[in-house]
Amino acid sequence: MRSGMEEVRKIRETIGSFFVGKEDVIDHMLICLIGGGHVLLEDVPGIGKTTLARCFAQVISASFGRLQFTPDTLPGDVVGVSVYNSASGRFEYRPGVIMHQILLADEINRTSPKTQASLLEAMAEGQVTVDGQTYPLPQPFLVIATQNPNEYIGTYPLPEAQLDRFMMRLSIGYPERSQELKMAAMFLEGASAERLPAVCEADRIAQIRAEAEQVQVKESVLGYLQDIVELTRREPRFLTGASPRALLSLLRAAQARAYLEEREYVIPDDIKQLAVPVLAHRLVLTPEARIGREDVAAIVRELVLKAKVPV
Repeated sequence: MRSGMEEVRKIRETIGSFFVGKEDVIDHMLICLIGGGHVLLEDVPGIGKTTLARCFAQVISASFGRLQFTPDTLPGDVVGVSVYNSASGRFEYRPGVIMHQILLADEINRTSPKTQASLLEAMAEGQVTVDGQTYPLPQPFLVIATQNPNEYIGTYPLPEAQLDRFMMRLSIGYPERSQELKMAAMFLEGASAERLPAVCEADRIAQIRAEAEQVQVKESVLGYLQDIVELTRREPRFLTGASPRALLSLLRAAQARAYLEEREYVIPDDIKQLAVPVLAHRLVLTPEARIGREDVAAIVRELVLKAKVPV
């Protein structure tokens, strides 16, 4: 067994003991953390998006930053600014909230496109540039962005380039009755994300990621993944198909899922299970498909079934 698998198991169990009934969401978030991707949580208010982000920061001892995006949020609030120091006679960098290992970008679609764009370099390259000077971000670096899918007044929809930076789009959903009652009981007992025990140091995530990258992907499985991506490009109901970045994200996510399941190799089922959360938010329906109320996720599932599964 790889050295980091035991720690990943503990992370999974610790968060699951507090954030009850949402094991699939926790697993997908873990896959993004292990795979080096970012997460877009799209759900109604009060579901627990912020709590889940805090849980992840707490259990891996990562620094946590939260920024509530509003129409007047500026790029400098995110990446930082250069301030003139009269004593030294030089400009000094004042870090923005992005200089944390886990950043919660709350209601990201409520801020202007210019401020949204300030995250692009950070999410793709792990660095920010302020006044021509480049500053590396602390590692591991994970953006967890949230948005309400049902509220459109005063929002700025994320452009395709921004959506393509997220490894997955996830929805937590309402809990079942038994889960909600358990959550209420834990609340009355004073349970909180800040009281969760840390099960590993944030520095260990880099080694865990390196181990996950060594998970084997056979040529036939890689071909199966590319077939699915190619089918999205040929699908007449889509204006645009999945990008090469989408293919690489699905590949990394499949390796991370295999690692999470304590396997040394990727199987076709890894790709099947991850195709919708990794690909659906990157695909754009044609006007005719929108009028026909087509569902992107349903189309992706159709295409997965069309692709020939390797033996």
